[in-house]
Amino acid sequence: MRRSDGIAMALFAALAVTSPVRAERTVLAPVPATDAVPTRKLETAIFAGGCYWGVEGVFSHVKGVHLVKSGFAGGFKGRTVDYETVSGGDTGFAEAVRVTYDPAQVSYGTLLRIFFSVVADPTTLNYQGPDHGTQYRSALFPLNADQAKVADAYLAQLGKAGLWRAPIVTKTERFTGFQDAAADHQNFMRDNPRHPYILRWDAPKVAALKATFPTLYIAKPAA
Repeated sequence: MRRSDGIAMALFAALAVTSPVRAERTVLAPVPATDAVPTRKLETAIFAGGCYWGVEGVFSHVKGVHLVKSGFAGGFKGRTVDYETVSGGDTGFAEAVRVTYDPAQVSYGTLLRIFFSVVADPTTLNYQGPDHGTQYRSALFPLNADQAKVADAYLAQLGKAGLWRAPIVTKTERFTGFQDAAADHQNFMRDNPRHPYILRWDAPKVAALKATFPTLYIAKPAA
């Protein structure tokens, strides 16, 4: 589905009024038992959690996050893609975000905790909310051995936490590169706060961030 299509926008507007379904259920994920050791003043992390508008929107309101970029990760290294090709669901790429953050203010483990608390349901295979397909899978793309160790440990920790009835299906995947989405897909929530899809599925996630992690929430989003 092309979310920019006028028919799709009308459909989302109707669903927002008539359907009882809401965004992914908010949980309070546990504090990570192990965390990454920062090696530089600014670190980077890659997350895929369904439509990148909402993932970007949440992380851009997290204290210590300097920059969030929407894009694509997980496909073959060297292949160039865009929103249209990835939306076909057969490229291996997922909609993802690249988060640049200050580890002195927010750690990789804390970003993982936020991600699974208010952004993504780790029990839904190849879909989040209304969006279905491998391009909407939830996945973690560690950028180094330390992140990989922390991510794998945290997924195992979530599996034992009993917060979800279904098993955890989110996986860590090998990082093969990140490609930025087009300019009109960057900062989409900030620039289109009344878009029906944003109101329906993504604004509740930011509200959940503010309610669940008040000390980490900042009102003015990062770039």
